[in-house]
Amino acid sequence: MKKIFIGLLATMLVAACRPHSHDAEGGHTHNPDGSHPVAESELEPLAFTLYTAKTELFVEFKPLVVGQESRFAAHFTALGASFKAVGEGAVTLTLTGAAGNQSITANEPQVPGIFRLRMTPEKPGLYKLVFDIKTPAYTDQVVLDSVTVFPDEKTALAQQEPESGGGNDITYLKEQAWKIDFANHPVRRAAFAGVVKTSGVVVTAPGDEETVSAKTAGIVRINKAGLFEGAPVGAGQTLFTVSSQGLTDRNTPLQIQEAQNNLARAKADFERSQKLYDDRLLVEKDFLQARNTYENAQTLLASLTTNYGQGGQSIRARQSGFVKSLLVTDGQFVETGAPLVIISKNKKLVVKAEVSQTAFSKIGGIASANFRTANGRVYSLAELNGRLVSIGKSAENTLFIPVYFEVDNREGIVPGAFIEVFLKTNTQTAALIIPASAVMEEQGSYFCYVQTEGESFQKRELRIGGTDGQNVQVLSGVTEGERVVTKGAYNIKLSTAAGTLPAHGHEH
Repeated sequence: MKKIFIGLLATMLVAACRPHSHDAEGGHTHNPDGSHPVAESELEPLAFTLYTAKTELFVEFKPLVVGQESRFAAHFTALGASFKAVGEGAVTLTLTGAAGNQSITANEPQVPGIFRLRMTPEKPGLYKLVFDIKTPAYTDQVVLDSVTVFPDEKTALAQQEPESGGGNDITYLKEQAWKIDFANHPVRRAAFAGVVKTSGVVVTAPGDEETVSAKTAGIVRINKAGLFEGAPVGAGQTLFTVSSQGLTDRNTPLQIQEAQNNLARAKADFERSQKLYDDRLLVEKDFLQARNTYENAQTLLASLTTNYGQGGQSIRARQSGFVKSLLVTDGQFVETGAPLVIISKNKKLVVKAEVSQTAFSKIGGIASANFRTANGRVYSLAELNGRLVSIGKSAENTLFIPVYFEVDNREGIVPGAFIEVFLKTNTQTAALIIPASAVMEEQGSYFCYVQTEGESFQKRELRIGGTDGQNVQVLSGVTEGERVVTKGAYNIKLSTAAGTLPAHGHEH
């Protein structure tokens, strides 16, 4: 058995290839050690794993020989948040080179994710294998460069290389990975900022809240059944009615009646003063006083009757949002100006992070941050449309300096919640990084699983540096371009603990 590496177009990566043994009509068997049985004079099958931005292709076939039918088992995985089998669509395989082109199409997968194709090469030479896939969701093309078509089987056998290692690889089949939440990600080299890890608390942004107060003294009636903390409210919505009817003191209906009487008397005095003033029988000072008394009476009555109905004075919300705090109960007596409810827009929130004395020297270099919520979700400052608001200048009354960020409200970020904060400084170095979700801890050591081939994995011990909550700096254990498992690693770990090799689902 052997391994072969073949170069691809710039947009693709050959992860690895591995020979597999295939029976003609349906057996895909393993030796007790997990390897595939191969007859001495038999051509050893090849396997290649290739990636585009949309697709992972794991394809198995025997070396191509003129006049001999070659069978291809093409495993197509749609990339995304989770890697899933391509369940419907068509795949066209084209053998293209200087000696000509040949094509064959599979109009549907034999089983979800696996397309069967058969082709008999006609001329020897160096070719490309081009896989064009069309699904209801997307189209893509995967190219395998530098594939040799041999003139005869003897020549092909002479070119076979001896088996190369692979004894430490863990087998985890595509059919297993497609059934779970699985994904991998390439190891990459990128700028990595210095990080200060701390904790923070979410508070309401200034100007994002409205306190609704009583405009008059009286008994509160809650208008909307079910008005409770967290309930949504709309701008202009009537929330309460405050009525002083029946009270011996500060009875609004009596005050309104008195104000109406005073207005009628002031109006009559003003109209009489107007006639006398027009006839030059009243001095201007007395006329202006009568007009002022009339206008004041109008203003007082308007103030008392604004939003006042049969049941009392209506209290409305000036802005839409949700009820943060309900400060009164139904039937409670309140004074004029008493707060009734706090309404929050909750569009913007503030994260207050506290930096300890050990990191004071890095305060001035803070440029951004990542935030990890209680449910494990990590947000970057950019994802939250956030900004650094201010950095405290004194630790006089505490051992910490506060750092404030304004962010959009998102799932898991609610006022009062505590979150992890990864403060990112301007100091950056080129580092080898992998997603934090790929790192597992075991008895104080860190490790990850590397997908070496389509169905082969290796457990690697890692020496790690810092983390910003999203990515981890790796000092040793993996190399650039390898693909680490970011989802499903625990399932692979469990499969190794079981101590048995799962039955293979491929049929060739």
